Amino acid sequence: MSEHVYKHIELTGSSTKSIEDAVEGAVKRAATTVRNMRWFEVEQIRGQVDQQQVSYWQVVLKIGFTLEP
Repeated sequence: MSEHVYKHIELTGSSTKSIEDAVEGAVKRAATTVRNMRWFEVEQIRGQVDQQQVSYWQVVLKIGFTLEP
């Protein structure tokens, strides 16, 4: 069994639609430059309220990826 070494980066995703959309947007954007992504972990969730309604979502997440040999 091979052993893996992981590195992680911290990203902030945002969306006017939902928390899930903010996460998916951050992962999709990271995928353009980061290879071998394996997991993510949401660290923080924030939002903005405008006229008594949620108008904006922001999530801070860590994305883990394996290092190439």
